[in-house]
Amino acid sequence: MEFETVARAILGNIERVIDGKPEAAEAALVVFLAEGHLLIEDVPGVGKTVLAKALARSVSCSVRRIQFTPDLLPSDITGVSVYNQSDREFEFKPGAVFANIVIGDEINRASPKTQSALLEAMEERQVTVDGTTYSLATPFTVVATQNPFEMEGTYALPEAQRDRFMARISMGYPDASAELAMVQQRDSYNPFDGLSAVATIDDIAEMIAVARAIHVSSAVERYVVDIVQATRTDAELRLGASPRATLQLIRAAKARAAVHGRDFVLPDDVDALVQVVLPHRLIAMRGVSSVENVVARIVAETPVPAGAVHQS
Repeated sequence: MEFETVARAILGNIERVIDGKPEAAEAALVVFLAEGHLLIEDVPGVGKTVLAKALARSVSCSVRRIQFTPDLLPSDITGVSVYNQSDREFEFKPGAVFANIVIGDEINRASPKTQSALLEAMEERQVTVDGTTYSLATPFTVVATQNPFEMEGTYALPEAQRDRFMARISMGYPDASAELAMVQQRDSYNPFDGLSAVATIDDIAEMIAVARAIHVSSAVERYVVDIVQATRTDAELRLGASPRATLQLIRAAKARAAVHGRDFVLPDDVDALVQVVLPHRLIAMRGVSSVENVVARIVAETPVPAGAVHQS
């Protein structure tokens, strides 16, 4: 298994379906290889679910899709114990969360009680039903989508759940050339036709192990900690990033370094990911228009420690 070869093949597969969004494709792959969870937040019709499905189709692993609705129950996600009359005992029927990749479509349309069914799964890779704990598959990634603008009939994700997502990305509208190509091709061609897996579950397990082993110097670790610490004391932020954010930013940076063919992390890896890892965890003070601008300022003001150099 050649890490770069498989990574390029997966990215190529995703980019066959998502035109002109290489950054979104790379972010999805980096989160997957860093064993994190991805929140895709944008307006309807820009390819949020398509991106999640393209990632899932590119790997020969188990995939389940959950359409979140107001009447969805926690047991639909985690599973339920059913009494088996012939055996005279309860039998556990696994829910949709028992898969390697779980696609949660429009996650903010379910009630807070149902959303909370994912908390244990996302953090501890297990679910507890009727006092019994069941381990989830490895690897395990939740790719959730939501529309941040349509508020009718939705329930905002609580901070505890947003913090469990390693990264949040937005697709954005395609540029004119990509949209024109889509118009010309999609009537006669479904991009999912012929889209087959280019990596096995064993390949992904090996890639995750490689990403874990990427070297992070103490200088780069200090750089990450300084950035996160600054979010907790900045006058424009009411809630700073958690220690979980620190760990996940480093894990994501390691996966990005591996995807780019390096066995060590650069500050550039941190800079490239900080805007998808931190802002969704932060709460701005009243009157602050953009958390992203605050994060950009903090990164610009944080000196790169001695021994950590940017890639030229």
